[in-house]
Amino acid sequence: MGIDQQRILKKLGISELNEMQQHAAEAILCSDGDVVLLSPTGTGKTLAYLLPLIQLLDSSSDAVQALVVVPGRELALQSDNVLRQMGAGIRSASCYGGRAAMDEHRKLKELKPQIIFGTPGRLNDHLDKENISRYGIRWLIIDEFDKCLEMGFQKEMQKLLKSLPGLQRRILLSATNAEQIPQFVNMQKKGTLVDFLPDEEQTSERVKLYEVKSPQKDKLDTLRQLLLSFGTESSIVFLNYRDSVERVNGYLAEQGFVTSFFHGGLEQKQREASLYRFANGSVNVMVSTDLASRGLDIPDIANIVHYHMPESEEGYIHRVGRTARWDKEGRAFFITGPDEHIPSYVEGEVETFLPSPVSTHPSSPKNTTLYIGKGKKDKVSKGDIVGFLCKIGGLKADEIGRIDIHDRYAYVAVKREKAQQVIRQTQGEKIKGIKTIVEPVR
Repeated sequence: MGIDQQRILKKLGISELNEMQQHAAEAILCSDGDVVLLSPTGTGKTLAYLLPLIQLLDSSSDAVQALVVVPGRELALQSDNVLRQMGAGIRSASCYGGRAAMDEHRKLKELKPQIIFGTPGRLNDHLDKENISRYGIRWLIIDEFDKCLEMGFQKEMQKLLKSLPGLQRRILLSATNAEQIPQFVNMQKKGTLVDFLPDEEQTSERVKLYEVKSPQKDKLDTLRQLLLSFGTESSIVFLNYRDSVERVNGYLAEQGFVTSFFHGGLEQKQREASLYRFANGSVNVMVSTDLASRGLDIPDIANIVHYHMPESEEGYIHRVGRTARWDKEGRAFFITGPDEHIPSYVEGEVETFLPSPVSTHPSSPKNTTLYIGKGKKDKVSKGDIVGFLCKIGGLKADEIGRIDIHDRYAYVAVKREKAQQVIRQTQGEKIKGIKTIVEPVR
């Protein structure tokens, strides 16, 4: 299919492809072999494979032609969203655990997607039930293949690859180089490696490293002082366990910080709301397990805080890869207790940092997220929401931030000081002729 690449890049707010994306497009479009793409986190790998892939698919066919395998639901949703934003006329769907497979099946029948983004277990489930026809699938993309081919996923990946009889090409993507690619992936010998990993660089030189010494074993007060010194900057605090995430988040909330928390034990909707509030500037601090260290594309994260030391060098690289994305700068802080040391694998100069709070009270984020109880199934568009918030809520267009519309509801970021006014003025009002609820997302 012919695509207007410049129009797509303009829609995405990108002036031109970076060098890695250009090489990836060439490798995918100008050969008929498999491609392995290695490039650091935050360099735009999703666009690097999607842009050439959509040129190779038949937009007039209703068959599923490409499966994109991802390790978790966030990356499935995010990649699906990138494709939709491209507006390239290719239909897509995302499939993952944690919601009813039957609902997904209905959606697949309705949408007739040509690309499906999904987790290995859920894709196998749909293939077993013949909700997805295996016979038209020519392309298999494994995003974060180092993670997807780890022991936990091996069996499911093996089963998935065995069940695709018409598979012709594979594209594997990662921010770290795996020791080896398992034999069952059946990579072709004439494949192309596009390697943009820095030779020895563990983290970007745009990331400055600091140690913050905690006088007590319980580091909560040191964390509080450190976050107070960041002002309104966007920060992720990483911990190794779910219960620790909840404990630290609870403490920060008591201290007046506006936070969100994120781990694998949350319901899907809670995780979505948590990420959304952080990404749109409604909270300054996200407290998370390493689940947030991969696949989340949230721009402008200024600080990474290792409350618990990373459990491995690879985990450390992924955590720090959340900041200094594209051409931005960032900082990473290790909070060490009396008997703790920075892990020996951390390279580069680590300076000592003494927090000096800019205020005794946490800074308020610039936005608040509102929930609107109507979505795509109610034929509500972003334009309808902007119109509703301006005409009835009394907002100006520049007081409205990011809008995300789901099937039955939408999230909208609005300027914090205007949130109460919007809630008051829209109470009991109609959007597109239907009464709706507008309330803050907590």
